[in-house]
Amino acid sequence: MTQAIAPLLKLEEVSKSYDSVLDGPPVRVLDNISVAVQQGESAAICGPSGSGKSTLLNIIGTLDDPTRGRVLLRDRDLAELDELELAAVRNRHIGFIFQAHHLLPQCTVLENVLVPTLASPESAQRSSAPERARQLLDRVGLAGRINHRPGQLSGGERQRVAVVRALINQPELLLADEPTGALDRAAAEELARLLIELNRQEGVTLILVTHAPDLAVRMQRVFQLQDGRLTGG
Repeated sequence: MTQAIAPLLKLEEVSKSYDSVLDGPPVRVLDNISVAVQQGESAAICGPSGSGKSTLLNIIGTLDDPTRGRVLLRDRDLAELDELELAAVRNRHIGFIFQAHHLLPQCTVLENVLVPTLASPESAQRSSAPERARQLLDRVGLAGRINHRPGQLSGGERQRVAVVRALINQPELLLADEPTGALDRAAAEELARLLIELNRQEGVTLILVTHAPDLAVRMQRVFQLQDGRLTGG
């Protein structure tokens, strides 16, 4: 009998509440969410503004804590890790792409991409990182821009740099929060194609939050988040 493969990511009854600003009852943003995502899958989380999509993504990425419930990465309960261990998980296993690219304006494209490798304890990984960075930048069409600074790039180019930076440490999980939200239609389509290609060819698990239906339907799974509940998939 074939043994079932454990999911890369598993959320068990995750809820998130915030204190009310008017001394009322706590405001529940996420309500008892349970879901499992396998290695290599792609998934979109959709829903109205303010529904908690970014909060959910931040909890998955260990940037926020659930009020209750568990988040497991390869069966490892992330709540059991201390801050140093969580920082290592974020650096080695999770890549982040935000709507704002957060590139360092004083650094070149290549230097920006290599920033996450500075925290790597493995000297071999650090030494091979520049070559991997150049290969990835070439793959996304930015080989001729490695010595440019962010101010010399278009919005779409800056976001592609952010994608490469998120991938430089070869994460298992790539989290993208409205990655095409600040781009024009052509740049958004180009970035969408890139994310799908990287998901398939690199084998990285992709979870993205998006308001764009045409991007969401290109994912293998589509979830709706509304009134704190996650449905679909």
